[in-house]
Amino acid sequence: MCARVVVAEDDRKQAALVRRYLEHEGHDVVVVHDGATALAELRRRLPDLLILDVMMPFIDGFDVCRTVRAEAGLAALPVLMLTARSTVDDQLLGLDLGADAYLSKPSGPRELMARARSLLRRGGRAGTGADAAGPDPVLRVGPLTVDPGRHEVWAHDRRIHCTPGEFRLLEVLASRPGQVFSRTQILERLHGADCYISARTVDMHVMNLRRKIEQDPRSARRLVTVYGFGYKLVDQEQPAGRENPGPATGQRDARHGP
Repeated sequence: MCARVVVAEDDRKQAALVRRYLEHEGHDVVVVHDGATALAELRRRLPDLLILDVMMPFIDGFDVCRTVRAEAGLAALPVLMLTARSTVDDQLLGLDLGADAYLSKPSGPRELMARARSLLRRGGRAGTGADAAGPDPVLRVGPLTVDPGRHEVWAHDRRIHCTPGEFRLLEVLASRPGQVFSRTQILERLHGADCYISARTVDMHVMNLRRKIEQDPRSARRLVTVYGFGYKLVDQEQPAGRENPGPATGQRDARHGP
């Protein structure tokens, strides 16, 4: 299915290259070269995917992403950051602001298109027949409610704003309460077996979700770490200190590293 993709990239040669990759797969592509024009285009007509460079004039990619996530009409838009700033701090900042994936330049067409297809698939635009099956059932785990049809999350009687990546992670965990998922399993469920996304993406989403759904994010009792294995979502609160509330850094993951 053809999707509409906005590419915000100030390097015109790089923008033309990305456009060619996307158009080769049949997508409708709009290219802009600064952050202010990118926001104007998004508000004019909502696309299915935003590919966003960080270093742009007027408004940089981080501020564009922050604005997208703050506006109700744009908040659910999948965002792929494409940038030469490849430090871990930059990647974590982009994910913390709500980017769904982060790709360092230079990158090959295979990796770029794999990530684009993954985000479009999760947004419902990479295949057909998704709407005919109807919305997925509402998922409830203790005080947490995940409604895929309405794309809403409620915790302790409060509506929680989630980025698309955070929402999909909650969907995976809430679909099997109490089951432990490794970071590799989570990435495969979100992006497919051939994904190129770092396992640190999962850790960042977990950390952000704990701030939103836990009554005390410093002592995670709902979204818990099973040290050395992964993460799980539980019906009953776990006693404080029973499990490590931080990232599952003890996992050994052959594909994504330690």
